[in-house]
Amino acid sequence: MEIKQHKTLTVEKWNSFPFFKQILMIANEINRAKNWISRGDPSEVKNCYERALELIDLTVNVCIGRRVLKELLRFREVFAEEYLKEQKNIELNRKLFSVLLLMSKDSYNLLAKK
Repeated sequence: MEIKQHKTLTVEKWNSFPFFKQILMIANEINRAKNWISRGDPSEVKNCYERALELIDLTVNVCIGRRVLKELLRFREVFAEEYLKEQKNIELNRKLFSVLLLMSKDSYNLLAKK
């Protein structure tokens, strides 16, 4: 897999992170995109979405055999549809963020405490 956005990241390094941290790092990019949507900067939103897609793809590559793989692939499909739209929907972005966190109880619980 060719990594374009995260130059210092390798599949092996990504695989060393626990699943909940992988989810949190993807969620971080989606949250950044939300902030750029509200500021009205479509090029930065696109960059955030591309970084999130790259992290999702890395996660798919390393989570073979996990029960969540099917849900993660479906999430990627919906997220990619939003990426392709000219006008990003901040409410859908928030929903995608929430759905992603639900894929790992540890990541959800970590953010729910805050």
